[in-house]
Amino acid sequence: MRGMVLAILKFLAISVAITGAIALILIASERPGRLSGTAGLDFSGPLSAAGTPAQPQETVPLRDGFGMQVRSYDSGRESAPLLVLVHGSGWHGLQFDALARRLSARADVLVPDLRGHGAQPGKRGDLAYIGQFEDDLADLINARRKPGQKLILGGHSSGGGLVVRFAGGPYGDMLDGAVLLAPFLKHNAPTTRPNSGGWAQPLTRRIIGLSILNTFRITALNHLTVMQFNMPQAVLDGPLGDTATTAYSYRLNTSYAPRGDYLADVAALPPFLLVAGEADEAFDAAAYQPVMQAVTDKGRYLLVPDTGHLAIVDAPETANAIEGFLDDF
Repeated sequence: MRGMVLAILKFLAISVAITGAIALILIASERPGRLSGTAGLDFSGPLSAAGTPAQPQETVPLRDGFGMQVRSYDSGRESAPLLVLVHGSGWHGLQFDALARRLSARADVLVPDLRGHGAQPGKRGDLAYIGQFEDDLADLINARRKPGQKLILGGHSSGGGLVVRFAGGPYGDMLDGAVLLAPFLKHNAPTTRPNSGGWAQPLTRRIIGLSILNTFRITALNHLTVMQFNMPQAVLDGPLGDTATTAYSYRLNTSYAPRGDYLADVAALPPFLLVAGEADEAFDAAAYQPVMQAVTDKGRYLLVPDTGHLAIVDAPETANAIEGFLDDF
C-alpha cells in the first residue's frame, strides 16, 4: 500500500514538473518586439483634442497609498447619480473630457487614469496583482460616492470589459447601472476581431505559459509583458506621447478583461446601455446583442452608423443615448 502511494506521488511530482517545464519554455520562447506603428485604430480624434484645455486632475489616495489621478465633473445637483468612466487600453481618462463635460449636466462624473496609465502611472503597464483594478475602482467610489447616491459604471473598449468584470466580481452589488462603449468581452468572444483589428498584439505563448503557472498559483512571473499595442507613431511623437502605454503585463492584462467565463460576468451586469459603431475596427458591433442577450435581458443596444472604435466616444448619438439612460436614475 505504501509503495502504491509513493508511486502515485512520484507520478504526480513528475507530471507537475513536466507541466511547469513546458510553461517556462513557452514563456521564454516569446519576447516583446517592435511594432510598425502604422496599423490598428484611428487616433485622429484623440490627436485633435490634444491641444484643448482639459479638466484638471486631482489625487485620490487608494488603499495601498497609490495616488489615483482623477478628473471630476460636478453636476451641482443633490439628486444626481454618480457616473464613473473607465478609459480603454493604451490611453487614459482624457479621452472622456468632452463627453464628461456634457454628461455633468445629469450626473456627477469621475474619470480616473487607471493604475499603470496616464501621466502618473506608478509602474507603467503594470499593477501589483490580478484584480487590483477592481479594488482601485471600489476605493474611488467609496471615497467620492454620496450616501444613497446611485452608481453607474461606464467604460470604453477594455474599460468596458473592466466594467463587465467588476459586475461579476466581489463589488458587483455596488452597481445600479452600467454604460458599455464598444466593450472588450474576451479574446475568443464572437464580438472580437482578430487581434482587435490589428491594435492588440498578444504574446500568445507567454500568455499560455503564465496561465499554466497561475493554475498552480505560481505568480512570480506575472510582471512579464504579454500584450503590446500598435500605437500610431504620430501619437507617440505628439504632445501626449509620454502618457501613452504601449505594453501590459500579464497581471494587468488579465485584470482589464472579464474572467474566462465572460458570459457569467455579462449575466451579472445591472441594467446597462451598450453603444458601438458599425464601422468599429476592433469589434463586430452587430454581434454584441445576440451574444449578450443569450444570458441577460437587462441591456439596451445602439449601433451608430459610419463610426469607428475610438470615434464612438465623442459621437453625438453616444451622448444622447447616455443622457437618456441617466434620466432613469
